Amino acid sequence: MAKTIFITGASRGFGRIWAEAFLRRGDNVVAAVRNPETLSELKQEFPSNLLVLKLDVIDRTGSFEAIEAAKTHFGRIDVLINNAGYGQIGAVEELSEQDVRLQLETNVLGSLWTIQAVVPIMRQQGSGHIIQLSSALGLNTVTLMGMYSATKFAIEGITETLAAEVSDFGIKVSLLEPGRYATDFSGAESLASSEPNPVYDRMRKVFWEYADNEDAGNPAATVDALFALVDTDKPPLRLILGRTAYPWVKNTYEERLKTWESWQNVSVAAHGK
Repeated sequence: MAKTIFITGASRGFGRIWAEAFLRRGDNVVAAVRNPETLSELKQEFPSNLLVLKLDVIDRTGSFEAIEAAKTHFGRIDVLINNAGYGQIGAVEELSEQDVRLQLETNVLGSLWTIQAVVPIMRQQGSGHIIQLSSALGLNTVTLMGMYSATKFAIEGITETLAAEVSDFGIKVSLLEPGRYATDFSGAESLASSEPNPVYDRMRKVFWEYADNEDAGNPAATVDALFALVDTDKPPLRLILGRTAYPWVKNTYEERLKTWESWQNVSVAAHGK
């Protein structure tokens, strides 16, 4: 049975790949994008089961209106994929107030508004699946991407809490945590940069040298994983994508456990009597 999938940020990258894949297997897709013209050819190819809506996810009212329009058009929403967002390069010291506010509004609040809009619909249906695009950087950090990681750490916390709150309503919740993929994430529309401070120039050079040589995954290879996720009756809360993220995250958590264990006497004493 065809599902109705609502995807934010569907004009490029993972969002575009996933939207097209769902359409080709016969699902209905609502593509929420800032510029509907980017999907004009896809709309011509799938005139009946693709609804393209103009949406800037930082607009809370617009998010509610888009979700309602999708429900009216297709009669239900089975899956919400919050994919819209962008990266930010900049040392913590370099971040401007505008950098911080816009990143939080887009990556965190942008997904919160669509969640708040879709939960009542899914609750009434007695079913639904909310999928949040997090990142391996929602579990780990790297230099110069602290603000981006902060937004993904926030997504992790919101989503884990949401899962516990809506499970009794038949709503499933999942986090996707991809490692590095060869999308356009490093392009001008997906990656912002703060005003550079020369004291971080060497760090920036190392950052880009590593990024250029990293084993990047093929974004098209994620399609089967996404199909498996939306089709299973018992989806995981967290799903890492790619082969590079898991060993990195595993090592980080093992080191954290060692640190916590080595400081247990101090921790317990801090409880008091």
